Amino acid sequence: MRINIVVERDEGDPKSGPVTVGWLRATDKTGVLYDPPERVTFRGTNRAHAKSAGRCPAVINLESRYFMVKCPFDLHIGFGRDENGRAVLINRAGAASAVRSNKLNQVLTLVSESEWRYADRPTLQLHLPYIFIADELVYVTQLDAFAHYRRQPLPGTIFGGRFPINLWPRPLMWAFEWHEPEKDLILRRGDPLFYCQFEADGADRPIQMVEAERTPELDSYLDHVSGAVNFVNQTFSLFRAAEAARPERLLKPKERR
Repeated sequence: MRINIVVERDEGDPKSGPVTVGWLRATDKTGVLYDPPERVTFRGTNRAHAKSAGRCPAVINLESRYFMVKCPFDLHIGFGRDENGRAVLINRAGAASAVRSNKLNQVLTLVSESEWRYADRPTLQLHLPYIFIADELVYVTQLDAFAHYRRQPLPGTIFGGRFPINLWPRPLMWAFEWHEPEKDLILRRGDPLFYCQFEADGADRPIQMVEAERTPELDSYLDHVSGAVNFVNQTFSLFRAAEAARPERLLKPKERR
């Protein structure tokens, strides 16, 4: 038996329509490498049978609520220790690497060993320029790309995270916990890197994703909240102060030319 749950909303309610989420890059430098986030969809699936998963409303509804960020680089990284026993990353691709060795540490960082969650599981971070912004309460949850199959599984798991993008817009990063550091980490440009799920005040409201304009007001607010994690242990405690300093509107959709 199928049960349909319908949430009645007042058409005059400004929160009755889609939730608008804006995205932008923190910098335009090498911006061509970073594709726009895209909604998770699977084309070419079997829809001939009425009961096929490709036509299941529950499956379609779930997939439509995730947005995918693709990997911008080809990386082949190993883990090791130097002559002093310090943890280091090894560029296995060497001279054949798509990313020059002197640029690798600008995009990929091995977290200090004292900050690992487990002593035997190195943690690294891939720095990305993606910022999401909204003008109403919206939480983003960063998840592994669980619906995409990897022929070569990653030797660990990603760190998820959840925070309100209307109050705390900041560049995302891909954080990885290396459960099997004896196995190399291999990432391919264009492969799904992670998903983002956005939650507003109602699970029934669809998400409308737009590219956001970098305005002086947005730049000023980003400067106001950026870097706080380096000075405060519990940044969530700063949300009230951030809200007090926030202009009413920060999201301006970018005009298409």
